[in-house]
Amino acid sequence: MTFARPDPLSDQPSLPRMPDWITSARAETLEDVAFLSGAALSHLHLVLGHEEVPQALLRDRLALHAAEACMAFSGRPVRAGELRDAVHLLRPGDLPGPAGETYLAWRRAAERPVSIKALGRALPAFEPGQIATWLDVGKGAPVTRAAMALEAVLREAPRAEVAGLILADAALAQALGWDHLVPLLATGLKRADLRKQGDDLRFACHRALIASAVEAVRLSTDLARRAAHLKAVAPKLRAKASGEAVEMFLTCDAIAPSALPLPDRAARRLCDRLVDLGAVRELTGRDTFRLYGV
Repeated sequence: MTFARPDPLSDQPSLPRMPDWITSARAETLEDVAFLSGAALSHLHLVLGHEEVPQALLRDRLALHAAEACMAFSGRPVRAGELRDAVHLLRPGDLPGPAGETYLAWRRAAERPVSIKALGRALPAFEPGQIATWLDVGKGAPVTRAAMALEAVLREAPRAEVAGLILADAALAQALGWDHLVPLLATGLKRADLRKQGDDLRFACHRALIASAVEAVRLSTDLARRAAHLKAVAPKLRAKASGEAVEMFLTCDAIAPSALPLPDRAARRLCDRLVDLGAVRELTGRDTFRLYGV
């Protein structure tokens, strides 16, 4: 007789699920879709308030998805694995290329509290005054402010989709009272939506945020379980600086062993040990130049 292998994540506490009526309802008017996006964002706000959610890790994972969406908007689709390689395998003096720059912009925008300085670091091609003007252009409800910020950026700089979407998410975060930008809009919008204006763009943003909030809640639940398991197995690790390494895994989407505060061989052993314990995953499928993440 054989028994199923126990799932180390199955007994972890779960977060409240997104109500089914939010995703199943059909929204044909701006008022209907605004109501549903408000409900979805309200539920996401509730989930993000749970201490079990690894906030920095969630934002970094969502930044990866946003960068992937932006590359598709540009007509040069790049998969998540390629984006990770473009950033995490950079050597001193190397340039990340367009894909890496896009991913770095999203990561920088999401890793620090929303401010003109932080956004300027993520978008160095634009002046702080210009960023401030775009960020403050929106009035009214949170999604309306986000849509107006996106429209303002693309009106002045039609090819600045990354900047527009980052500033739209920043405007949304400020309106919702979130300290950090949470990358949401890019993954829910379609390329054609970026050419819309006024009510059409607001409708598209509401619709996009319903889908993105649902996915963010699902990802929050998954990462909360994985983070809880990583914390549970951490006492079993004997390597020096393993505690610091665990904290890095709890904040970053992907990590190369060379980035850990350990000698190369010890870092690789630690990563292999964490994989054996089911606490992290090897993300590349390669024998060399590997990356690991929760």
